[in-house]
Amino acid sequence: MEILADAGYQGMGAQTGGQVVTPPHCKFKKNAPAWYEERHEQQRKVHSSRRIRVEHGIAHLKN
Repeated sequence: MEILADAGYQGMGAQTGGQVVTPPHCKFKKNAPAWYEERHEQQRKVHSSRRIRVEHGIAHLKN
């Protein structure tokens, strides 16, 4: 089973054998190459678009 988590759960993937998938972590603090920034943004959007179903389900339960 694969669990899509938000950025608050960074590091859980290592503790759970890769079962928890979080958005990619940006490793460059300063002066990141342009190609890296574009790739990071793409990966973040893909993860976010897959996770939106989870977020909507949680919101529905809270209402």
